[in-house]
Amino acid sequence: EVQLVESGGGSVRPGGSLRLSCEGSGSTFDDYSIGWFRQAPGKEREGISCTFSGGNTVYIDAVKGRFTVSSDNAKNTVFLQMNSLKPEDTAVYSCAVRANRGSFALFRPDEYDYWGQGTQVTVDA
Repeated sequence: EVQLVESGGGSVRPGGSLRLSCEGSGSTFDDYSIGWFRQAPGKEREGISCTFSGGNTVYIDAVKGRFTVSSDNAKNTVFLQMNSLKPEDTAVYSCAVRANRGSFALFRPDEYDYWGQGTQVTVDA
């Protein structure tokens, strides 16, 4: 079993930046795909990125060019760098992992096996 803990959320003004962390324990990320999701109040959970175990990352259009996923393998931690934040980015952000077992819908939450608890990001003037 994999445990995930997110951190780094907070409140920023539009145009600001935050870096979220997702630290894993119980297993390394070597054999997992890693997704970042967000859920705004009253909305469904939305997948925003998926990083394959080979290292490639796919982003949804709404965050492409503003958000970047990176990792520190020694710390078993994945980061979500969020720049040029907008009010519509306000949400609870969660990371999730999916054990490698073939093709899947990258941004569908029920494809993922383990989840962190989430961290709140608020973008407000």
